[in-house]
Amino acid sequence: MTQKAKPASHSQYGFTLWHGMNLSGLVRLMRRRPLLHLARLHRIAFLPFTGIYNSVLGLIESAIYGSRVRQTEIHDDPLFVLGYWRSGTTLLHSLLCHDPNYQHLTTYRMLFPWHFLLTEKLFTKIPPLFSARPMDNIKVSWNSPQEEDMSLCVMGQISPMLITSHPHDLSYFWKSLDFSRLTPQELHDWKESLLLLMKKMTFADPRPIISKSPSHMYRIPLLLEMFPNARFVYIHRNPYHVFRSTMHLRRRGIEVNSLGRSDFESQGHEEDTINSYRFGFEAYERDRHLIPSGRLHEVAYEDLERSPIDEVRTIYEKLQLPGFDAVERSVQDELSSLRSYKKNQFDDDPLWVQRVYDELQPVYERFGYPAPELSKKIPARVA
Repeated sequence: MTQKAKPASHSQYGFTLWHGMNLSGLVRLMRRRPLLHLARLHRIAFLPFTGIYNSVLGLIESAIYGSRVRQTEIHDDPLFVLGYWRSGTTLLHSLLCHDPNYQHLTTYRMLFPWHFLLTEKLFTKIPPLFSARPMDNIKVSWNSPQEEDMSLCVMGQISPMLITSHPHDLSYFWKSLDFSRLTPQELHDWKESLLLLMKKMTFADPRPIISKSPSHMYRIPLLLEMFPNARFVYIHRNPYHVFRSTMHLRRRGIEVNSLGRSDFESQGHEEDTINSYRFGFEAYERDRHLIPSGRLHEVAYEDLERSPIDEVRTIYEKLQLPGFDAVERSVQDELSSLRSYKKNQFDDDPLWVQRVYDELQPVYERFGYPAPELSKKIPARVA
């Protein structure tokens, strides 16, 4: 798969996800033996300084707010956006976050979960180092909606984002998807990290949270255990489009966050993407019946892209959410920028078109996506 057009150039000036960690987090990360390379020395060299910075500010914040945060109760359960990476979760999440009755995890809070209560108001006055996401060129500000997995990686390192530090060892990625691989202590730590993040958000703002992390699709029973009254929106997209976009996401994510250099082509990311997609689909199909009636709605990315207001209206009706009129007015103002947004373009590889269909045919059939015409012409085997 060859990308036809690269997204507009942008720079993070060497800033990575790992620069949001405190010192103890960095020590744990290094014990996991991430890829390191002298070519990434400008990223590695600043880690001790940012680690001290985050540790000190985290301790100060904990001293000021810690007891009140721990006593904070999450009265209104979240609205969770589910779907595999590049299925349209970002578009859906950004549209739902126009609802003034909800709050969301912002870019600043995502990157600095240890001390945003203390530092957010001051430092968000400074423009961020990056203005667009590296994988799709979507504009980013300090207040843009983001997903929890990056914060959970910074806080506890049980996250799919470890694929960017360990592209050579996908066991860390799978451990964050299949919680049966976690020890009881690791599972407890993950739950505590998510609760702490949401309690801090609730302490700062009592409105309920709209949550988005693709990996939440793999853990519906656990989310229901933690938030019994939660609502869910599941978004799906043509599986091959998901596959080719996810490959680009992985490549760019590793490129901008890795502390080492990896031969991406030799790591088996194509097969891993297909396998993790299938595993997530099977987990969703197995667990979705656990969600109480009226608290789950499914939407197709293709429909959302074509008629965003109509699809969001349907979500509000099916989940019995109030306040759609305010959301509609806000979304209308953004539709012009959504229509002018240029998606990445890719050349299709007939072998992978066929491979994806062969491996994910139940997904095609479940959501009514047509079989690719190439499936009749290309052998169902990848050399």
